[in-house]
Amino acid sequence: GTPEARLRKGTPVLAAQDDVYTNHIHADDLARACLAALWRGRPQRVYNASDASEMKMGDYFDLAADLYGLPRPPRVPRSTAQEALPVMLLSFMSESRRLDNGRLLGELGLRLRYPTVATGLRA
Repeated sequence: GTPEARLRKGTPVLAAQDDVYTNHIHADDLARACLAALWRGRPQRVYNASDASEMKMGDYFDLAADLYGLPRPPRVPRSTAQEALPVMLLSFMSESRRLDNGRLLGELGLRLRYPTVATGLRA
């Protein structure tokens, strides 16, 4: 679902000490990145499709809530989340990665239309 739908359901996010980094890219920018890689990418090259935001999941949903005028989601410790949330949702809270999109921007010459989470959520 959408961030707005998740916020309306009141689904909790991890407490700050347990929170994980997530990566984001607007769907339009992702489509453009795929085309750029197809036409301008070097053979056997990996391109990380991500915007420029370094953001933890809870901060992402706090920002979305603020932009949509909704309450921020409750923060819970990982132990509580493991008991209350579906396995699929927990899987996203189990990995923490920060991708570097330098190749995407530099080698492919892509200029993101939505370079941050905030610009993407406002679109």
